[in-house]
Order: sequence, then structure tokens, then C-alpha cells
Amino acid sequence: MEVQVFKFGGASVKDAPAIENLQQILRRYPNEHLVVVISAMGKTTNFLEKTLAAYRDGSSDWHALVDELQRQHEDVAERLVPDPGAIIDRLRHIFDSLRERLSQQPDANYDFDYDQIVSYGEMLSTTLISGYLNIAGIPNLWLDARTLVRTDATYREGVVDWKTSCRQIRAAVEEAFQQQYPMVITQGFIGGTSEQHTTTLGREGSDYSAAIMAYALDAHNVTIWKDVPGLLNADPKRFPDAVKLDKIPYEEAVELSYYGASIIHPKTLKPLQNKQIPLYVKSFYQPDSEGSIITKCPLNTTIPSFIVKDHQTLITIFPKDFSFIAVDNLSDIFAMLSQHRIRINMMQNSALSFSVCTDAEPRRVHSCIKALQGKYKVKYNEDVQLITIRHHTPEAIERVMHDRKVLLRQTSRATIQFVVLPK
Repeated sequence: MEVQVFKFGGASVKDAPAIENLQQILRRYPNEHLVVVISAMGKTTNFLEKTLAAYRDGSSDWHALVDELQRQHEDVAERLVPDPGAIIDRLRHIFDSLRERLSQQPDANYDFDYDQIVSYGEMLSTTLISGYLNIAGIPNLWLDARTLVRTDATYREGVVDWKTSCRQIRAAVEEAFQQQYPMVITQGFIGGTSEQHTTTLGREGSDYSAAIMAYALDAHNVTIWKDVPGLLNADPKRFPDAVKLDKIPYEEAVELSYYGASIIHPKTLKPLQNKQIPLYVKSFYQPDSEGSIITKCPLNTTIPSFIVKDHQTLITIFPKDFSFIAVDNLSDIFAMLSQHRIRINMMQNSALSFSVCTDAEPRRVHSCIKALQGKYKVKYNEDVQLITIRHHTPEAIERVMHDRKVLLRQTSRATIQFVVLPK
């Protein structure tokens, strides 16, 4: 049985016209076995993060936020089908569950609350879209990813239990196909623990969800449907002349994703490369276009790729006694960074200092800095930019670095990185 995995992100399901477009894309594959992984609609995740903040602050504002989110989803359902009663009933059941969860006392663990609340976005979008597709004549079975993707209890960055996940995914999807459902609809971004608590796989983790499904099912391929024509060498919002990379090997894609290219989630490539499953990136605006492919192939392009990460924090650590930064110090520092789950986007050491550039997660970063200050002298710059150029050239460097204030620079054969003050 040949299976294809499709992933649709928030932009591709942001409103009723976008969901109608998704339906038209799926109609192009009438004789295929499809597993369709869907993100929360539009800015729903951001909306739920605001709801979470109000809830944990003890503010009653969360009531109005949930009411507004419900209106938005019901409005989309009413625009999609003439009689959305059955869909709206299912949506209201989910919103009732969310309100019940928000009526409980906040947990001491912020990350636990985050996963239990923010995960509702994917449950809402897939419930709405699955119901709409069935009414539109595209039969499908809705599956709950929390019962498919098993993770540990590392909330907000669940670590996948591959053996259990593969068993659960294969059993549920094969049963659906045996019941003559040609298509399965499920959620990206979320999983579940053995204690039946919801976990998430990291921000933008829906790509990773698609890769997990593909790995478990030995899928023929994975297609990520985006609002761009394929893999680009830069964000077109920053670089209007960005060009498409037609075909690149897994290794190059891993490098780009590691440095922060937003087109592919960093964890996505490994399970696909392990089973040699091709990954296509295609435009949901132009489904006939070829898009880009990540597969086993030689690297045949050295076009510079530009990756800009905003809202970074640069942390520089010094021994208090002016001793050298030695292996023992580094081991201690890395242990603290790991304990506070700090993601290192760049690091550099000198004789007397060690610097890391990390995403601005104020709760984690400030806690980590406080812990480091117990043993070291620490300086830090907030709200800096990290600029990476893959396959750099003098012209490419001049293009992005002209008149920029550089705090840190690191160069290798293929990659150059700069930590800079924002313009």
C-alpha cells in the first residue's frame, strides 16, 4: 500500500477561501492513500498563547479571547457549508473542554499548561476541515494525533518514542484504509504521553509530525504545501529577489534548517533521510508547479542562502578568576544550558570567554543567566539579530552586512555567521 503524506500549515488553512483551496488540491489525488497533517488556522496559536498568559496571570480576559476564537472558527464553518450545524456542534464541544481546562488552577509547570492549552488550535482546525471535506464529498477519517505520536513528558519539546509511535500510527492508519477511507486527517505539532497528557513537538513542529507519520508508514513521499513556490535561498519578505532551489540533498537541507531556515523544521529531515523518503515543498497557490525536492542527490548549487533570525540573545560567559575557558568550565556551562533547555544557534570561545547566541525565550534565558551568574561573570545583549550566509561570497556578505554593527563573527568554509545589532 503506497501512502503519501501531505502537510498544510497555518497560512494554508487561515480562512474559508484557503480551506476551499486545500479541498481543490486534495481533489487532484482521487486514487491515492493520503495522510493529511494540518496545523492550527492562521494566527490561532498566537491567540491561544495570549489566552494562556491571561489564564496564568489570573486575569478573566481569557473568557473574551476564547469567545472570539470560537466566533472565528464558527464563522469559517458557516462560510464553507450551507448547513454547518454538525461541525459547529463538534467545535463547541472542543471549546467547552477548553473552558473547563481554563477553569482549573494553573499548574506549577508553565510548559505543561502551554501544551494542554495551545494544542487546542490543531484539534479545532482538523475537526472543522475534516467535517467540511466529508460534506464536500471527500471522505476522510479524523484521527487524534495525541493517541498516535507517543512522546515523553518534556513539555513543549516532546521526545518521540519511535517504537510506540510507529506501532500506533500504523495500526490506526491501516485500519482506516481497510475501512475504505482513502484519506486520514490528523494534527501536526502535538502528541501525547503514556499518562494521556498532551505534548507539543516544538514551535512549527507540524513539519516534524508529517515526517513522523511518513517514517512510521514507509511513505512514498512527503509534500509540504506552502505559500511560496518551493525552497528559496532567502525569506522573500526580506529578499524580494530570492530564488528557488530546485533540488538539494538531505545534508544541505539539514544545514539550512539547523541555521534557522524557516521553510523546514530542524527535526524533520532526519527520519526522512533515514528511510530515503523524498520531501517536496510546493505552492498551494500553484499546485501544478514543480516546487522543490529534498532527496538523495549531489549538491549541484552554491547559490548563497541567507537566513536572518530576529529576537536573539547573545550571552557571553567569563570565569570570575580570569582562568582559561577550559574543558571543565565548558562541561559545566553546557550542563546549565541543557538544564534550562537553551537552544544554541551559534557558539564561540576564546581564552577567557564563551559566547552563545540563542532564541529569546525570556523565561528560560533569564533563569539560565541567573544560574550561570552563581559561578561566572555574565554579560548579555537582548534583541540582537543572527545572520547566516550559507555558501558565502564577498558580494553576499557586503549585501547584508553593509554598515552593520557586528558583535560576533564566525566563519567556516561554507558558512559565515554574524551576531549584529538590529537596524
